[in-house]
Amino acid sequence: MMANDKITEVGINIAEKATMIWNVADMLRGPFKPHEYGLVILPMTVVKRFHDCLFPTWQEVQDAYAKVKKLAVIDGFLTRASGYQFYNTSKFNFERLLSDPENIEANFRDYLAGFSANVQDVLAKFDFENVIKRMVESNTLYLVIKEFNSPKGYLGPDRISAVDCGYIFEDLVRRFSESFGEEAGAHFTSRDIIYLMTDLLLSDADLAHAGNVTVYDMAMGTSQMLSCMEERIHALNADTEVTCFGQEFNPSTFAIAKADMMIRGGDPDNMRFGDTLSDDRFEDYTFEYCISNPPFGIDWKREQKAVEREAALGEQGRFAPGLPKISDGQQLFVLNGLSKLAPHGKMAIIQNGSPLFSGDAGSGPSNIRQYILENDWLDAIVQLSTDQFMNTGISTYIWLLCKDKPAHRVGKVQLIDASHCYEARRKSIGTKRNDITDDCRDLIVKAYGEFRPDTVYGDADGVYCESKIFDTEEFGYHKIVVERPQKDEQGNIIRKKGKPVPDAALRDTENVPLKEDIDAYFQREVLPYAPDAWIDKKKTKVGYEIPMTRYFYKYQAPEPVETIAERIRGLEKEIAEELAKLF
Repeated sequence: MMANDKITEVGINIAEKATMIWNVADMLRGPFKPHEYGLVILPMTVVKRFHDCLFPTWQEVQDAYAKVKKLAVIDGFLTRASGYQFYNTSKFNFERLLSDPENIEANFRDYLAGFSANVQDVLAKFDFENVIKRMVESNTLYLVIKEFNSPKGYLGPDRISAVDCGYIFEDLVRRFSESFGEEAGAHFTSRDIIYLMTDLLLSDADLAHAGNVTVYDMAMGTSQMLSCMEERIHALNADTEVTCFGQEFNPSTFAIAKADMMIRGGDPDNMRFGDTLSDDRFEDYTFEYCISNPPFGIDWKREQKAVEREAALGEQGRFAPGLPKISDGQQLFVLNGLSKLAPHGKMAIIQNGSPLFSGDAGSGPSNIRQYILENDWLDAIVQLSTDQFMNTGISTYIWLLCKDKPAHRVGKVQLIDASHCYEARRKSIGTKRNDITDDCRDLIVKAYGEFRPDTVYGDADGVYCESKIFDTEEFGYHKIVVERPQKDEQGNIIRKKGKPVPDAALRDTENVPLKEDIDAYFQREVLPYAPDAWIDKKKTKVGYEIPMTRYFYKYQAPEPVETIAERIRGLEKEIAEELAKLF
């Protein structure tokens, strides 16, 4: 089996399972509108996952509860009996619920009430109480429970791993989001991209000795990046303890993430609800790894007051370097991630093209780039192909940021063009038409690990990636303001207090590379064409941009005129022959 087949086959199984579950919506047609199906299916899927995990120890929990139910503190006894950090003390399970259809509502409420407090928090985020009322009123509650109790609704851990179940959740959330027509920035990260991010993060990791590793996702969705990161770390060293932390603002996806964490045996209190930009739930925390795909192309108007207040705190807050355009908050997530990195920490974060070049010298976006580059935290940027995501086909980039670069990478930034390193899918999923196969991922990770300048990995005429290395100063420039004097009708320079008065209509700017002497540049590039010009040095600003496209541009010679003329003559001949046949 080829590398891509593994991803594809797993993807098909997950998609098939998600489709089977989503088809429960057949029971909901009429009482629920299509964009409301997820209100039923998402919480019911979570409840059924809890049910199927707990079912093998159901009797043990019943016995333990009978012994300790009068005690003041009983959680420890019941979690030991269930084998998880949650439990259910109800006498009902799905089989027993279906055996008494006349009392399905009361019995189902009893079943839900039997869950431990951490599960109750998950269900509250789904607003499940109101959903149950609507199912009761439409006589669909019994039918939905029956469908979920069928073989196609089975979600036990003996058949479906935590990672695969997470991706089933993700697929269901995607379908729900698409029914609402959510913005392209709120997209989902497929497994092939996540594994590339994890492998880039861990390519130089020293996990030979067992210990504790902390991982943080600031926009965790259903927490699949955290799951995959944990999986990859354990593949390197099964004895390493991985502690995951995440924050999420969408109630449904947060509920799934917290449920997933409980099922995997992690601490559900590490999954926190709130807006990362305006309500940081991990203040004063630092982590060894940060992996995230925050929304991009989405404004931060809702968080504006809180963000500006924190920016005013300067170095005491997360946003001291500058603020991006109000229409796009993705650089705020970069700053948040940097503030959370331990002194030896490393981050992989997905961005679109805007943070590479948007904003002129002195602007918020440029100042943020300056902050990152002058601190020498930007390690590498990997450009992915278009059509990599399910909800958007735009070009995307993985930024790798490191607080403690290896000696050979200090003062350097690696740019990797992997826009040709993919395999087209046999069947697209939304706008996702390309996969990063195992072989493609190996090429990209190899390019990153070898850190070689001007090197192509793979087949230069087909699937390949290209590595280039630059000094951090390469991306900086001085923006100088070039003034010309005002002149009267006779062509004489107008002066005020002995100095020439600048003519605003003739004012111009020049970007001088940071490595170059400004005066030497001015003598060479400006004065020969404007001998009366001067630099207003008070207005000189430093800017930074990373023009990926320019660095990897490959000139393609235009088609020779003779070839074009020959093709036109051929077309003329064909047209003449067709006309002759007609007339």
